[in-house]
Amino acid sequence: MTSAAERQRTREPIPREIQVLIVAAFIIALGFGLIAPILPQYAVSFDVGAAAASVIVSIFAFTRLIFAPVAGTLTARLGEPKVYVSGVSLVALSTLLCAAVQDYTQLLIARGLGGFGSTMFTISAMALIARLAPDNARGRISGYYAGAFLLGNVTGPVLGTLLAPFGMRLPFLIYGIALIIAAAVVYVMLARRREPLPEAGGTTTEPAAVEVLTTREALSSGTYRAALASGFSYGWLAFGIRTSMVPLFALAVFGEDLGPKVAGISLSVFALGNGAALLFSGRLTDRIGRRTPVIVGMLILLAGIVAMGYFTSLPWFIALSILAGFGGGILGPAQQAAVADVIGAGRNGGKALAGFQMFTDLGAIIGPLIAGAMADALSYQVALSASGVVCLIGVVAWLFVPARPVPAQKA
Repeated sequence: MTSAAERQRTREPIPREIQVLIVAAFIIALGFGLIAPILPQYAVSFDVGAAAASVIVSIFAFTRLIFAPVAGTLTARLGEPKVYVSGVSLVALSTLLCAAVQDYTQLLIARGLGGFGSTMFTISAMALIARLAPDNARGRISGYYAGAFLLGNVTGPVLGTLLAPFGMRLPFLIYGIALIIAAAVVYVMLARRREPLPEAGGTTTEPAAVEVLTTREALSSGTYRAALASGFSYGWLAFGIRTSMVPLFALAVFGEDLGPKVAGISLSVFALGNGAALLFSGRLTDRIGRRTPVIVGMLILLAGIVAMGYFTSLPWFIALSILAGFGGGILGPAQQAAVADVIGAGRNGGKALAGFQMFTDLGAIIGPLIAGAMADALSYQVALSASGVVCLIGVVAWLFVPARPVPAQKA
């Protein structure tokens, strides 16, 4: 029978610094959800076609990918809080510029600038969570952080709909101001403080004394290599295929009248399934380890998306979207907690996290390109099935990882 002391150790409180990041994550995601639905329409308003409008979306992911190593190096040299505040401030500037641009080229540059800022705050936030989170609470904290983003992304489009009558520039202005507030809160609570941040366990370490995990050391871990593989698969399916191919498939199946509505419903219920899984998946991975939730979550996500190509009635389409979201919600916290395990408490893992993010973004970028070409040449069924086969690498890689690897320790 579990003693009270053991239960207390397994339910450690979330450090205040991480609570600040979770609140900031909600604000950031809320604003992103506010502008995401109108961004392609905003681009088209500058007299460009659909292809050019889609570039406005992909340029953000592309700059995230190419600048990830820079963000990882900055995090290792300057520390997580400073890079986080700088990144959020850069996205705020980019967003305010989007509200003021006068042509398509200016909009493209502004969004590209935002991608650099995004990779800065994403990597630094994950690095700080990995450094400060207690070993037996990493999954739970990853779940809370993902849940904050999910809640913001779900709420944002609702607010965006209410703001639609006031024009397409206003959401960018509101998002920019919200980002400034988020950056100011993190600056006051974390970046400005002179005393060192408390590490997991209550000790403190001067920024200059924080050990930095090198990329070579991270790659020597089988868990990290498996996380790169599953991150690539997750980016391909959950970000690439879900946000680009599934809406196009819905249009092809349900027609121009119903297709866009079904695509919107699909994205919403995916978030619903994702949120349902996040209610327990973080605690689950802390209890049973990372490998099983990653494998099970990936298989569920993969099966849901592949099956959409063959079960094309509206009820099936919605049910499979929920299923895919549920799989992603099981997979996400376990995958992030596994990378945090490799980094270990008290270490700066900016470079390792940059590599992990690059693999995820790479999957999100090339997945739709390859699947789209296959859909044009063959069929959507073949494209979705092939994506499932490719993304089995994320499952196979984890079969060779111990069920409960020992977390890394500070040297």
